[in-house]
Amino acid sequence: QVQLVESGGGLVQAGGSLTLSCAASGRFDRINAMGWYRQIPGKQGEILVARISSEGTSNYADFVQGRFQISRDNTNNTSTLQMNSLKPEDTAVYICNAEADTGWFQNMHYWGKGTLVTVSS
Repeated sequence: QVQLVESGGGLVQAGGSLTLSCAASGRFDRINAMGWYRQIPGKQGEILVARISSEGTSNYADFVQGRFQISRDNTNNTSTLQMNSLKPEDTAVYICNAEADTGWFQNMHYWGKGTLVTVSS
């Protein structure tokens, strides 16, 4: 099992920056990829924002390309999402995701509870 805890959400003005962090803990053999998804308030479903592999290869949703940057620390099993030039439409609950190998189960997805980011205009 993998537990994910996010931190760093809050209220920011448009054009500002926030840094989200995610820490993974528990019993697992390997974390393959870590990512951030977001859920818009009042809407169902999560949308991929950014993802980074264990080798450091990252990919981004078009709507954050050039503004957000994802990184990870494999030693400490943490991931960081640096968000710059924030827009009101970035307002969402940001949820950390990890793809991990745990015992017999390979590349299982685990989710944090999310952290709310509110961008005011």
